[in-house]
Amino acid sequence: QVQLVESGGGLVQAGGSLRLSCTASGRTFTTYAMGWPRQAPGKERELVAAIRWKGGTTYYVDSVKGRFTISRDNAKNTVFLQMNSLKAEDTAVYYCARGPQFYSGDLQTIKSYDYWGQGTQVTVSS
Repeated sequence: QVQLVESGGGLVQAGGSLRLSCTASGRTFTTYAMGWPRQAPGKERELVAAIRWKGGTTYYVDSVKGRFTISRDNAKNTVFLQMNSLKAEDTAVYYCARGPQFYSGDLQTIKSYDYWGQGTQVTVSS
């Protein structure tokens, strides 16, 4: 059973920063891509950022490029999302999700992510 636990969400003013963390259970964390999907009120879920198992390949949705950075520490089974220059439109529930194993599958497709955490709320006030 895979368990993903997010932390680091909260309330921040526009222009501020937050760092989200996600710790995964299970020995196979290191062989899977990880992603951060989000869902804003009244909107569909979108994949914000993702990272392959060794960290060499990353993906960002256009709206966060240059502001968000995804990284991982395989020794600690943890993936991070550093969010800078936050905007009101970044307000959403952010999830941590497990993606394709090794170099298989489509890193950029949200349907490629099978296990999801409970989510952490990020609220950006303008």
